[in-house]
Amino acid sequence: MKNLKFKVISKYLRPYKKEFLYGSLALLIVNILSVVIPLEVKNIIDQLQIGFSSDFVISKSLWLILLATCMGLIRLFSRQIVFGIGRKVEVNLRQKLFDHLLIQDPEWIQKKGSGDIISRATSDVENIRRLLGFTVLSLCNIVLAYSLTIPSMYAINKTLTISALMIFPLILGIVSLFGGRMVNQRKVQQESLSKLSDLIQEDLSGISAIKIYAQEIAEKKEFNLYNKAYRNAAIKLARTASTLFPLLQGISSISLLILLGLGTFQLENGFISIGGLVALILYVERLVFPTALLGFTLNTFQLGQVSLDRVEEILQNNPNIVDGTDTKNLKKNINGSLEAKDLTIRYPGSKFNSLNGLNFKIKPGELIAIVGPVGCGKTTLAKSLGRTIEIPKGQLFLDDIDIKNIKLSDLRKNIAIVPQEAFLFTSTISENIRFGEPNASKKLVQKSAIKAGLIDDINNFPQKFKTIVGERGITLSGGQRQRTALGRALLVDSPIVVLDDALASVDNKTASRIIDEMRERSNKTILMISHQLSVAARCDRVLVIDKGVIVQEGIHKKLVKENGLYKQLWERELATNIIKS
Repeated sequence: MKNLKFKVISKYLRPYKKEFLYGSLALLIVNILSVVIPLEVKNIIDQLQIGFSSDFVISKSLWLILLATCMGLIRLFSRQIVFGIGRKVEVNLRQKLFDHLLIQDPEWIQKKGSGDIISRATSDVENIRRLLGFTVLSLCNIVLAYSLTIPSMYAINKTLTISALMIFPLILGIVSLFGGRMVNQRKVQQESLSKLSDLIQEDLSGISAIKIYAQEIAEKKEFNLYNKAYRNAAIKLARTASTLFPLLQGISSISLLILLGLGTFQLENGFISIGGLVALILYVERLVFPTALLGFTLNTFQLGQVSLDRVEEILQNNPNIVDGTDTKNLKKNINGSLEAKDLTIRYPGSKFNSLNGLNFKIKPGELIAIVGPVGCGKTTLAKSLGRTIEIPKGQLFLDDIDIKNIKLSDLRKNIAIVPQEAFLFTSTISENIRFGEPNASKKLVQKSAIKAGLIDDINNFPQKFKTIVGERGITLSGGQRQRTALGRALLVDSPIVVLDDALASVDNKTASRIIDEMRERSNKTILMISHQLSVAARCDRVLVIDKGVIVQEGIHKKLVKENGLYKQLWERELATNIIKS
């Protein structure tokens, strides 16, 4: 697992290897200067023991100031480069994550939870930025500090060096001891934050339902539970971190006390000069800071590792619905014919087929109604046509071309599907209608609104087409939302339009008027999946589905005279309308 994580880290850093090399080189120079300056101090102090000279002091002071200035400027340069790499990785990774999410199956997104995904795309990506910026810089600095400072100390006095550094293995042991605990605590904290984000996002989206059923108190309690869970996870981590950092700093300071105690004895016996002892003190102080910082570095590193796992989990998830190796672009304009040959579909985990050998032929320009009882397979058929679910090869054809052999982008440009639950974006009505064709003219948007039976509603709005619909179209009625989504589908130059109960929130009279508008103003092939048989009556043909198969087919006038499922559904609708009136 650790090797895997280092491979992932190197993968992220690989595009910036040149910048990383420059930053590492600058950091190396900084550490060399950090070793040179104490040696210069040693030489100056030892020289002053022989005799004092103001010119010597001034010249050496200026020399030390120059070295310290150069070291500070180069350190600043190295930090800007390495931290800049972290920022670049953050931006590119977030873009990569967003691009990857756009190709995922909708079911997977819904199951995962948008709040959790948002948390991973924001806070987790930011943690990875710290990992590849601060943590990498700090770890490199620690390695260089130890590898350059210890040999220099050893050259001055072996005994004092070994004595001062004897305490450092204890530091590494404590770091290792606390490490696993902090990783687990970080993971629990991030998961708690994801659950909290998911609840906030879900409640904001369902605020109307919460108010309708007066569930504010229940939601407050649930939020309180999640909030306390996050608080407890954060406190546990904070306790561990607040114990580790002072402990490391205190232990590392012990080495300085050891050096002062033994150094005095060595000085008295002539085993070390005053300058040498001062240099060793400077070296130990130089090691104290990166050693104490090791705890914070470890904390950030572990947090970044947890976030790496969470982000990679998303990036490693591949959608089920993808283009096959033999899929091709459509090289001709589609006429709009559809054919199903024994179309059979079973959802994963289900014991029964949703579609069970479905057969039909639809000619270009036909207006077809598809009706049937709840759960008969109508929506599954709509999903099959847009390939939002997996379908078998050789069972569904568009203009005699197997849908499985058509690239998804081409297929979805030629088949516009309007679902029952119309999703609208927080923008104007005009922008929602032209969502599929962002550059569509105002004239085309207006024509689509007319076809969808929406133009009268729009004209009654104060801002007309510039009316903001709010989040998910909350300011519109259910029927207005559905007709806006219908206008969006009609605007796209698709030869086939599938309406999956897309007029369920529209009254029969308005729905019939919309059907007439669509018939007169377009030559598209239209599939009306609907429970409204009064709408089906205006279609060219009606396909009646029951238990995944077509049990009846024909025009409305013929079907209502036959003793079959369609007649039962028609009589049930008439009875319902009488009761309502």
